[in-house]
Amino acid sequence: MTTALAPALAPVPVSLPAPAFALAHGHEPAHVHAAAFPLPLAHGVGSQHDLPLSPFYAYAGAFTALLVSFLALGLLWSSSRFRGDLAGRPLPAALQRAADAPSTRTALRLLGTTAALVFLLHLLLGPDDPDRNPAPGALYVLLWVGLVPASLLFGPVWRLLNPLRALHALHPPRNPRPLPAALGIRPAAAGLLLFTWLELVAPDNTSRATLLTALALHLGVQLLGAARYGDRWFAHADPFEAYSSLLARLSPLGRRADGRLVLRSPFNGLDSTPQGPGLVATVCVLLGSTAYDGLSDNPRWITALQTSPLGPVPTATLGLLAAVALSAACYGLCAGALRLMDRELTTPLTSFAHSLLPIALGYLTAHYFSLLVTEFPRTVIMAGGADNAPSPAPPLSPGGLATLQVAAVVTGHVLGVVAAHDRSVRLFPPARAVAGQLPLFVLMIAYTLGGIGLLVA
Repeated sequence: MTTALAPALAPVPVSLPAPAFALAHGHEPAHVHAAAFPLPLAHGVGSQHDLPLSPFYAYAGAFTALLVSFLALGLLWSSSRFRGDLAGRPLPAALQRAADAPSTRTALRLLGTTAALVFLLHLLLGPDDPDRNPAPGALYVLLWVGLVPASLLFGPVWRLLNPLRALHALHPPRNPRPLPAALGIRPAAAGLLLFTWLELVAPDNTSRATLLTALALHLGVQLLGAARYGDRWFAHADPFEAYSSLLARLSPLGRRADGRLVLRSPFNGLDSTPQGPGLVATVCVLLGSTAYDGLSDNPRWITALQTSPLGPVPTATLGLLAAVALSAACYGLCAGALRLMDRELTTPLTSFAHSLLPIALGYLTAHYFSLLVTEFPRTVIMAGGADNAPSPAPPLSPGGLATLQVAAVVTGHVLGVVAAHDRSVRLFPPARAVAGQLPLFVLMIAYTLGGIGLLVA
């Protein structure tokens, strides 16, 4: 991902793929000469020699925060305190009635449909240049990045805005088939992986042809699935609905099991995360793809892309898949260790997967903050009719942005430790509650050091 802060690396006389979503530098052809193109670095943070941030202090601070949290929880937190979807303070009845009113739902669906039509018109009729057409920014910034704060503030908003639900409602199936029990959100995990490939790997990923092809595939899969299984398909297969719904688990707004709209601790929302098939895969896609995003800006990885006999796109694809697989393998080893420590724990994979969501949120914040605050207003200005709108100045200095990124990664892991500890004291016998979560603690340390390493290396 490009950024206004990205410095140019030393020119090398080889051909490189255009960067994923080259908003800051403009649309480039699929291959450009490296000497003429400034290679992007990670979302507003340069490499280690550019930043007034000591790797030693970043690593030491992160390790200390995790260790202190783990020890304090072990000493002071001996019983489960989170109540999942049974917790929350009810909001006023009038507010609930307004939120649940058919007119409100219809207005939100119309808003989402109108925004989708505007996006499509810009994509079809506007110039094939992301510096003059807001359509690429609408997809990669307004939707993909903007869903993070929107879901944290208001809950699973894409479920209400999703234009595909409005399109499907025009001709719903009379006798939809039941969804297979083993399906879960696995289709959404696959969709998220494909979208992150489009964002991070695909050449020319801001061009009209590429975006129309991706849009046609998305529409085809979603509408055909909904025609077979009804509108329940979207909650299981739409990658943006699954993405928004999982992030909304950390929102202070939520619903209890009885349907009441409540204010709640984000930990209670996190604790209520359904432990269905595909949860681990979805979270690992978020972790692995964001990790690859950081890796893709590393000079060593750029050199590997330049010299790979497979070519840049196949090599980058393998890199993305490897990052996701590594995230999943680390968590799988942790779950296996938990199973060995307590044979009565029959679902170690899904029982603690919710504790990875704050980590994923920390990575998303670290990698996308600068892109959101600079490209969000620029895209909106272009959508309003401005031609070649300038990018706003970065909101923070490189040092301030680096500090924010490290803080986001560390905070996400600390929240993950708290969520894992509460689940551990609920599932394990008291004598093994602290020792039983040691594999999770080791995993958190590994994820933390890896995440910070991608920022400062």
